[in-house]
Order: sequence, then C-alpha cells, then structure tokens
Amino acid sequence: MVTLRQLRYFETLSRTRHFGMAADQCAVTQPALSMQIKELERELGIELVERRGNVVTLTAVGQEIAARAEAILADVRELAECARQQNGVLTGSLRLGIIPSVAPYLLPSLLADAERAYPSLELLIRETQTDTLIEELVRGDLDAALLALPVQNAQLETLALFDDRFLIAVQAKAARDWPADDPQARLKRERLLLLEEGHCLRDQALQFCSIANVQMRKALGAASLTTIMQMVAAGHGVTLLPELCADSEVDRRRVALIAFPNDPPRRTIGLVWRRSSVRRADFEALGKLIVARREEGSSSS
Repeated sequence: MVTLRQLRYFETLSRTRHFGMAADQCAVTQPALSMQIKELERELGIELVERRGNVVTLTAVGQEIAARAEAILADVRELAECARQQNGVLTGSLRLGIIPSVAPYLLPSLLADAERAYPSLELLIRETQTDTLIEELVRGDLDAALLALPVQNAQLETLALFDDRFLIAVQAKAARDWPADDPQARLKRERLLLLEEGHCLRDQALQFCSIANVQMRKALGAASLTTIMQMVAAGHGVTLLPELCADSEVDRRRVALIAFPNDPPRRTIGLVWRRSSVRRADFEALGKLIVARREEGSSSS
C-alpha cells in the first residue's frame, strides 16, 4: 500500500532532485529515503526516477506522480488544519514567511504580542525574498506570508494590513540643498542606492523613481538596508527608505529623512495565504495583531 511517508519523501526528492538534500529535508538517512522510494516504485509498478549517483532525473510518469503527490499532501495538510481549528483561533503551529524589509522592524514586538495574546500559538518564522516565499506558500511549506502587495497568483488570497510610506534618505549635511516642494525632481539626478536583485524593495524604488539610467541601477546592489544606510551616511548616494525601517536604520546625526510633500510613494504590507486553506480566521486574527502593533509603533515614534 502506498503510504503518506513514501509520497512525502518522493515529493521532496522531486523538488530537490538530490537524494542527500531530500534526506536532510525529511530528517532521515539517505538509505532510508532511497528504500522508501524503491518501495513506492514497487507498489506502483513503475520507475519514477533515473538514478545517477545522488543526482535525480524524474521519468515522464514520475513527473505526473510527483504533481499528484504534492496535491495529496496539500489535502492532508488542509485536513489537519481543519481539525486544529476546533481548538480555537491561533493555536498550534503557524509557519509564517516574512520579507527582509519587514522582518527585523516588526517581528520582535509582534512575537511578544502574539505570546501574550495567544499563548497556545507557535509561530515558526521563515525570512526570505518575495518570490521564494510565494513558491513555498503555494507548495504548502508555509501557511501564510507577510509581504508587499499586490501578489499576482490565482491560488493565493491577500489581506491588506497597512501602508508604509517611503522617505528619501540623504546625507545629513546635504539635506539643506534639497528642494522641499519637489524632492522627486532632485531624486532623479542622484545616485540611487538599491538592494540587490530579487528584493521587492529594489523594484519598488525603481518604479517610483522612474529610473531609466542603467548605470544608476547598477550603482550598488546591497544585501541589507543597513549597508545602504551606511553608504548614504558617507555621502555615496541616496535611497528610498520605508518609514517602518527608519527608527532602526537611521542615525539622525549623519542621515536626514526628506518627506514627499504630496501623495508620497508607499508600499502596502499584507498577509497572503492559499485560497484552499481553512485557516482564514487565524490569518485575520494575526492580521489584527500586526495592525495593532504597527499603529502602536507609529504613535510612539
């Protein structure tokens, strides 16, 4: 009889295409995983993989079985979640993904709030870039993700939580030269310091600034906002900084923040989850907790 364990091992192998990596992700030895895959092949009477050492190539029918295994495992997870809902809102574990330009500025206080309000909740956090979070969410490796909207995926549902306006961060001693009535015109002439490719914050900055200069786009691809803010403080360029990040990232002695006078650019932060999930009540409750934390943080800053 085909078992859920076999399907889980095979689904993991189909994603990683590597026996060693699949075994690590399933927390078993490589021989144990390989044995279960062979058992699955015997049960189905077909060859699922072509073995070349650790490297794996799926057969044509193996690709079909992998897709079906993923769907079956997703249904099993939804079944378990449905049963868990009988214990009340935000109980048990919840796997939450979060983008790097939100995580360090919201997460510490959010975890403390969640522990006080929902002591039976175990939040498991995964911080990485938007594209990876969406892939893992669709696949079922995450329950929800906190990121910048919109998200274009028919399998996902979204809940907008709060708007986060952008400010222009410049070297403090250069701030007096910036026009208060039209800072965006000056911004287009400056060297814009950006996060590296893959960060949604980079794409948003380029979109807001309408940057066409390729050299300006390639000026800097930093891995963190902290690096960018140090570059701004040293006079190597300017950046667009989300207000959420300002208190943590800005040294007011070295960096000045310039606000857009009218209709400032902003990003919308929200929760995303699979439409098939039965945990909507959990996500809405978590959303209220995040909004309350954001409002409290804004009023105290």
